[in-house]
Amino acid sequence: MTRLSAITLLLLCALTPPAATTAVAAGHWQAHRDSVVARITGAATPSHQVLITDFGARGDSLTDCLPAFRKAMDYAREKGGAHIKVPEGTWIVRGPIHFVSNVTLEIAPGATLKFVARPEYYLPMVPTSWEGTWLWNYSPFIYGYGLHDVTICGGGTIDSDSDNTFATWRKKQSRGQELSRQYNHEGRPVAERRFGEGFYLRPHMIQFYDCKGVTLTGVFLRRSPFWCVHLLQCENVVFSGLRYDAKLVNNDGIDIESSRDVLIDNVYFNNGDDNIAIKSGRDNDGWTTCRPSENIVIRRCHFKGLHAVVIGSEMSGGVENVFVENCDYAGYCKRGIFVKTNPDRGGYVKGLYVDNVAFGEVADLFYVTSMYAGQGLDNCHFSTIEQIHVSRLSAEKVTGTALVLQGTEEKPIRQVSFSGITVGEARNGVSFENTEPVQMSNCFIGLKVGVPSQISAKDNIFKR
Repeated sequence: MTRLSAITLLLLCALTPPAATTAVAAGHWQAHRDSVVARITGAATPSHQVLITDFGARGDSLTDCLPAFRKAMDYAREKGGAHIKVPEGTWIVRGPIHFVSNVTLEIAPGATLKFVARPEYYLPMVPTSWEGTWLWNYSPFIYGYGLHDVTICGGGTIDSDSDNTFATWRKKQSRGQELSRQYNHEGRPVAERRFGEGFYLRPHMIQFYDCKGVTLTGVFLRRSPFWCVHLLQCENVVFSGLRYDAKLVNNDGIDIESSRDVLIDNVYFNNGDDNIAIKSGRDNDGWTTCRPSENIVIRRCHFKGLHAVVIGSEMSGGVENVFVENCDYAGYCKRGIFVKTNPDRGGYVKGLYVDNVAFGEVADLFYVTSMYAGQGLDNCHFSTIEQIHVSRLSAEKVTGTALVLQGTEEKPIRQVSFSGITVGEARNGVSFENTEPVQMSNCFIGLKVGVPSQISAKDNIFKR
């Protein structure tokens, strides 16, 4: 190689921008979103149909139907799949329903699966995670592990009836919570992380873990013991038409953890915590697993609860390419879009695209922080947050701050644009710190200023 060509090569390397991340460039996100939606099919539906009454269940509000559900699942396993139909009635279930592959559970309008929330019924323990830490704990009320093609559908109700049992455990959970985090930081083998009785870590209502092809549609979810629906390391998932009345403590609507290719469409939220939370493991468990949540499309949803769409705070494995569009509000939300991480947890967010989302009254409309809860500021796991593009986001009233970006000196927030932001009234407009330049266009926080008037005689200061 000549000296001239070597110098030329060095100059080209210096001038060439770093290779793009897999986050989508601002001008091409719609095409990527469409490609994601095109490949999401959800679960295949088996053709062979059976009634839960064929296995001895009775919808009389008295009979324990758990044995019938277990027989139905065993039957489906033997037959290679089944579409299990639950007709109108109240079906008492004293313990968890464990899915097998290639099963559709259809809960008809007028049908209610009413679980009996006595803790001893949800043992023995199963592998799961709790707030981003992998461990063994009480079984979720509906659970599937390592499966394919699983569906819950229909217009009926799933009622976990946890008001007076699991919902009271939060004040008792600190010992189990702290120990789980200690095991996480120590890297203790998951097989040795045994919780359950005496640790008060609440189980999920529905959890699918390491499953491919999942569909949840149409059902009404009530009174969850903890998070309502938790996807853990799943892919090819469809949520549609779900409805909620789940306002017990930590009743997140949908938690997506270390999962990919997820469509959330036309869901009516009414939750006591986050409507949608996107996660990827906590601290060491997230870093070592290295499974981000990615390619998640949220559209035509109706938000009501604490926060509408949240990324974090347990997101140490990273979050990539989240699309939120054409959504509105069904009631109050504290924060609209909320991204939260800190140097205790690290991880990254690359690619958040928001378009045509409207809220009524919120505390904060759009809030991104790398300093969540003020934790870990002396630590070294600084988060990368970049490629955030927000258009046509609105709120009628903001009692806190409309737009917040809080990066760190070590890793400022990068590549952010806002366009078409409309806020009718706000106590505070914008708070940006530790960011690279932010692009803003056609943003109105408070009254839109019209055409300025011409000077009049009374405005002439020289005549005063």
